[in-house]
Formats: sequence, C-alpha cells, structure tokens
Amino acid sequence: MPEQAIAESVSDKILEAIERTGHLVKLVPADRLAWRPEAEAAVPAAMAGPAAMDLGHLLGHLLSCLAGFCAALYAAFPMDLSGMEELRGLTVDHSCGAEETLERMKVYSRQIAEGLALCTEEDLGRRIRTVFVPEGETLLTILLGNLEHLTNHKYQLFFYLKMLGVDVGTRDLYRLRGKS
Repeated sequence: MPEQAIAESVSDKILEAIERTGHLVKLVPADRLAWRPEAEAAVPAAMAGPAAMDLGHLLGHLLSCLAGFCAALYAAFPMDLSGMEELRGLTVDHSCGAEETLERMKVYSRQIAEGLALCTEEDLGRRIRTVFVPEGETLLTILLGNLEHLTNHKYQLFFYLKMLGVDVGTRDLYRLRGKS
C-alpha cells in the first residue's frame, strides 16, 4: 500500500462529495428558493418539530459545511494556509441562490483541496483543538465529521429536488465506480 494511500483516499472522497453537491446545486430551480417541505397534516401538533429549512437556506448551509473543512484544515496547517483567514468573514447559513452557492463553493473547494494536499498519514492522526472539543480530536475524526455533515445535507438537497419533481437519481448523488 502506498505511503499516503489513506490521506489521498480521504482527500478524494471529500472532494468527490463536494463535486456531487455542486452538481445537485446546479439543478436547483431558481424560482423555488423559498420552498420547504410542508409538514404532514396527519402529524399531531405535539409531535411536530421545527419547520424544515427552506431551499435557499439549505444552499447557504452547504457553505457552512464547506467552511467546517476549511476551519479544520486551517487549524492543522495555519502557516501553510494563511489564505484561509480571509474566508472567516464570509457569510454562511443565509438564504442564497444556486449561482452564489456555486461561486462560493469554488472558493472553498480550492482552499480545501490545497489543505488536503498537505495532509499526510501522520497529520491525520494529529490532535487538533476545536471549538467543540478544546482538548482536541484527530484531524481524521474532524474531517470525517465534516464529511458526514456535508453528506447529510447533500442528501437533504437531493431529497428536496426529488420532492420538487426534479429528475434526479443515484448517479446525481454518487460517483459510481466500476463498469457503467
């Protein structure tokens, strides 16, 4: 097994998830940003939860998912990723359209790719202090947590698109390997 196979595999999977998310964002109908799934009328009020996020805010939240990767990588490599500091001032978790989301995803993706290119197997095992865990967690754990966060919201976007009648399927959600 090559020396950096795990670090490269983690990087490939993160970048693939970002690419597939961007693909789904391109399918968002511009006139449906305020749309949100309606609660089923049959659900008793006592069981009803908070209102679902509207599509525009979901797009803004996807930016927050990517910002999480940037924060983790910057914490791991502050001297090498000084360009990431400028990302701190960017708004996330706001309602935005597909065009803005895609433009911002490009900015985050470049920084994430740059940070992931620095990662070695040893770095993945290094403990990084975070806002959530001040005593630190391994960089791999943090990156996998961010990947899980992005994956959950990527699927949420996929589900919303399905509910809106957009023709999406497995190939839109995943990069399938092997024979087509």
